[in-house]
Amino acid sequence: MAIKVAKFGGSSLADAGQFEKVKAILLSDPDRRYVVPSAPGKRGYTDIKVTDMLYECSRKAAAGNAYQEVFDRIRERYMDIREELGVSFDLKPALDEIERRIAMGEGSDYAASRGEYLNGMLLAAYLGWDFVDPAECVFFTDKGKLDERKTEEALSRILKEHSYAVIPGFYGMDASGKIKTFSRGGSDITGALVAQAVQADVYENWTDVSGCMMADPRIVRNPEVIRYVTYRELRELSYMGAGVLHEDALFPVRKSGIPTNIRNTNDPEAPGTMICYEADDEDSEFGITGIAGHKDFAIVNVEKTMMNSELGFGRRVLQAIEEQGISFEHMPSGIDTMCVVVHEDSLAGKKEKLVSRIYELCDPDSVEIHSGLALIATVGRGMVRTKGTCAKLFNALEKAGVNVRLIDQGSSELNIIVGVDNLDFENAVRAIYRAFVPKDRAR
Repeated sequence: MAIKVAKFGGSSLADAGQFEKVKAILLSDPDRRYVVPSAPGKRGYTDIKVTDMLYECSRKAAAGNAYQEVFDRIRERYMDIREELGVSFDLKPALDEIERRIAMGEGSDYAASRGEYLNGMLLAAYLGWDFVDPAECVFFTDKGKLDERKTEEALSRILKEHSYAVIPGFYGMDASGKIKTFSRGGSDITGALVAQAVQADVYENWTDVSGCMMADPRIVRNPEVIRYVTYRELRELSYMGAGVLHEDALFPVRKSGIPTNIRNTNDPEAPGTMICYEADDEDSEFGITGIAGHKDFAIVNVEKTMMNSELGFGRRVLQAIEEQGISFEHMPSGIDTMCVVVHEDSLAGKKEKLVSRIYELCDPDSVEIHSGLALIATVGRGMVRTKGTCAKLFNALEKAGVNVRLIDQGSSELNIIVGVDNLDFENAVRAIYRAFVPKDRAR
């Protein structure tokens, strides 16, 4: 029998109706044997996530303020779901214990983790599956980092004893025996760890969208869904700000070669996006995989005649940048020019010192800093073997009246990065998208 691990986000488990959808999805395929739930998310724009309410309870308790009203809302939320689903499992003892420990100052990690814990217990009772507490099998070191080896061994050993199980996301246990949460993407990380531990055939990540989009839907109306994307492409897109799963959260499944399928709980028939180690170029029907970008970068432009023949010149420029505690993003260069792209915020209060230090170390002809730059990455595994990709991209920008201030393309040709003025960012993204996706594909 194949093994699928399914992780469901907060929007997928926000109320009893969503629980019913999740149960139908899980029971429709016997290969779905392990499920990782998040805490209940928002039921509407004005609603509050359970995790946020738990954090609020913890803050108020630590400050000696009343938090009962907030906790009562949490209690009511879970009891309503239980009653609407007709689950006989009694949540009251667990809720009482959580309230007591928050009052005793157990800490924000413990409080925040209880959203997943309660949802996991409730979902396990609703499905009739086993409940596995990640405090018993997800471990952190004394420095607060995930203990990957210990966690993988414990998860693998424990889950072998359960044919079907619910394992809450977001938390584990630290070296002192206390509950600790992941800093970001916690349930996604747990799901990937479970998939790695059981050597799943597929890791399914269920959310409220039908996969990863080719462009930001706030900029491009109804962008196409990416059908296949490699982990390398995902890293490029997420780094440039695309609203997809963070690549770091998928490291365990990427390392194990397990494909990840992004699916929509509210549209389970949609195939979603498949993230895999490798994919055929033919799977990218538009020639590119996706477009993503960020505003508010700056270019540190250093010019010096015969720079290319001066040993150590680039190292000294980067030394000056490092001394100011600044990380660089890209470094396109010419024979007599070296450009270093940095986040504009990182230069706050440091511009004069940085320029002065570059002059001291490098004796350049000039140093200029240009702000207000937006970077746009056009990513695609098939671009290296597709003629005319660059021409199509730059023709689109020219027709849209967008001036390109920077071009950066690695030798792998996995992506092409262009720098444009902040004010041209949205127009440039739309122009690039339209150049590769036919207008008659608008949905």
